[in-house]
Amino acid sequence: MLSETSTATVRATLPAVGAAVGDIADLFYRKLFDAHPELLRDLFNRGNQASGAQRQALAGSIAAFATQLIEHPDTRPDVMLGRIAHKHVSLGVTAAQYDIVHTHLFAAIAEVLGDAVTPEVAAAWDEVYWLMAGALISIEERLYAQQGVVAGDVWRAWEVAARIEETADVAAFQLRPADGAPAPAFRPGQYVSVQVELPDGARQIRQYSLSGAPGSRLRSITVKRVHGGGSPDGEVSRHLHTEVRAGDLLRVSAPYGDLVLDSADAPVLLASAGIGCTPMLSMLEHLAASGHRAPVTVVHGDRSPATHAMRTDHALLTGKLPDATAHFWYEDPEPGHPADRTGRVDLSGLAIAPGTHAYLCGPLPFMRAVRTQLLAKGVPAADIHYEVFGPDMWLAQD
Repeated sequence: MLSETSTATVRATLPAVGAAVGDIADLFYRKLFDAHPELLRDLFNRGNQASGAQRQALAGSIAAFATQLIEHPDTRPDVMLGRIAHKHVSLGVTAAQYDIVHTHLFAAIAEVLGDAVTPEVAAAWDEVYWLMAGALISIEERLYAQQGVVAGDVWRAWEVAARIEETADVAAFQLRPADGAPAPAFRPGQYVSVQVELPDGARQIRQYSLSGAPGSRLRSITVKRVHGGGSPDGEVSRHLHTEVRAGDLLRVSAPYGDLVLDSADAPVLLASAGIGCTPMLSMLEHLAASGHRAPVTVVHGDRSPATHAMRTDHALLTGKLPDATAHFWYEDPEPGHPADRTGRVDLSGLAIAPGTHAYLCGPLPFMRAVRTQLLAKGVPAADIHYEVFGPDMWLAQD
């Protein structure tokens, strides 16, 4: 809880900090990477830094946490903190790195806000930072312990057992631990980080959902090649598509992620778009394997059947459930595809069972639209869960 003195100071200065938080985040990252270029090379996503997405997400999370401290001082934004912490541990972030961030973040705050940063203002925002950092460190220590690893030591060598071309731009990689030890357990919907060495020596990291059921002997990730469309192509997805074949080794983290299937007996809705189908397929396969009997509604949107990765699995797994239906929308469908399933996903014609728990994954506009439709149908906000691939821009835009 923020102290009474700091609460008054943060309340008074939040509008000014909020208005400048984008500039603060931009300067912070420049200072951080000037002092520690290895962090940009081997930890942070260079693509997200170039696009500005990571800076916006940082700004959004700081503003959201400070606002929570002021408006709801007796509660903590655990959903936001949990999502950040899962991402951090999948990257191997350690407690010591919060000191490095603090140094450069507060140097940026002082430079951007100038004389407005009095000792009282600096002390109040320092308290905000360490409340947030302390909460994250505590969650991250617990997540590391749950996987039985030392903080930061999340990486193992995995062998590519097989590679499957799902579409022209999507490939699935089936993996097994290179040391022959059992694969760590995971929950349906979780992801792993994959680290690859690029031609310039950088060891870039990306997260990929595990697309099979937890009981599988192999682990499977499904990777869409990111085409830049005027900006550089995705570095890691390009490397995986052009360089990695069966027999190769990859550095893969322990599994993490907070979008997990918790509603054991409740009706479920799994909504995805594009490559967002990967965690949904893991959940769907688990539901089929566990004999789930409540209604399951599967919703997916894509450009066309040809770009719908694992389309056959999507349909077959749905068919294994006793009370499940699949609804696929395509912007460019094949001849004969239903007119009411052409274009963007529209839930208006679907019956949503009472008590449904909804899980969403896909581009942010898609998830916003689906969430709005579900709320209109009476699904409580607390029962709508989502996964963002990349920085959580939902925070930055709310």
